[in-house]
Amino acid sequence: MRTPVTVGKSAQLGDENFLLVGSDTRAGADAEDGVGNANQVPGARSDTVMVAHIPKDRKRVVMVSFPRDLEIQRPECQRYDSQKGSYTDAKVPPSKNQKLNTAFQVGGPLCVTKVIQNLSGLKINHFVGIDFNGFKDMVDAVDGVSVCVERPMYDTELKTWIVQNPGQQVDLKGDAALNFVRARHVQDSPAKDAKGDPTSDYGRIKRQQRFLSSLLRKAMSGQVLLDPGKLTGFVNAFTKATFGEGITSNDLITLSRSLQNVAAGKITFITVPTVGLPNDRGNEVLRDKDNKALFTAVINETPLPGESDAGAPNPQAQNKPPDQEVLQYGQSAVDGRQRDQRREDLARGQPG
Repeated sequence: MRTPVTVGKSAQLGDENFLLVGSDTRAGADAEDGVGNANQVPGARSDTVMVAHIPKDRKRVVMVSFPRDLEIQRPECQRYDSQKGSYTDAKVPPSKNQKLNTAFQVGGPLCVTKVIQNLSGLKINHFVGIDFNGFKDMVDAVDGVSVCVERPMYDTELKTWIVQNPGQQVDLKGDAALNFVRARHVQDSPAKDAKGDPTSDYGRIKRQQRFLSSLLRKAMSGQVLLDPGKLTGFVNAFTKATFGEGITSNDLITLSRSLQNVAAGKITFITVPTVGLPNDRGNEVLRDKDNKALFTAVINETPLPGESDAGAPNPQAQNKPPDQEVLQYGQSAVDGRQRDQRREDLARGQPG
């Protein structure tokens, strides 16, 4: 049985912890969005789960990603109706060995908040949920985000180019930005024998971290932060594009201004540590001891794994990662290839 992460509450006084959940709901999606509709893909799961930790001194931001297939012990939760955005009187009993993305599906914001608080020991102050269309509006509010990738990106599910020309800055807006962060199956070209991304969901997490890093840097730059009109416009787009609890437009503006001295290198992205290969249920398994060490460091403002001191940026916060990307505590793309093979074996009913 997994032991919950517990850290003294006094260590978190003044900290802000935002639980960010990207929902895959198709409600309100148009045909041209290319993501299907609510009849084709009913309900809503958490495709993306991140915690943004902002300490009391506002000197850095730590963004922690959780894989959607992370195995959890789901607690009893009140049933959530994603179509109506409200809770029912029904209770969903606790269930063992479930995927993380089912927590939002059955119990909405309250259930996934319970799970993440249990896994991290963080006191979640704010919940922010965002769907496909909302994400596009938020990016467009800052006139797009620039990214640079090392290899071409062709989405084999949407059958469209995401980034065709690697090695140069590309401005992504609207659908292109959405495709960049939600794609899980990408390769170098439409050709059947083209080289693909061996890291699957972890590759997507990496792209999401890179994109959000660029988005945060732009939102916190002088061209937005120091322009009252642009800052208000971005915050309004954000609040309009999201649903949440414990957050208002004024809260966001105040928080944004308190972060204006945070340097780009102080925005650190990291992924919770897993064993590297899915288990027999196809779930990613958390490394409990390393996970506790990670969040103890986050809460106590001590160096994170891989940092020499509290001010040293994590490699994942950089625009251009090293050739051999470190996904989590030294896990490399080799593990991604093993993971994909493991998934194929599970799909064929073969033991791993």
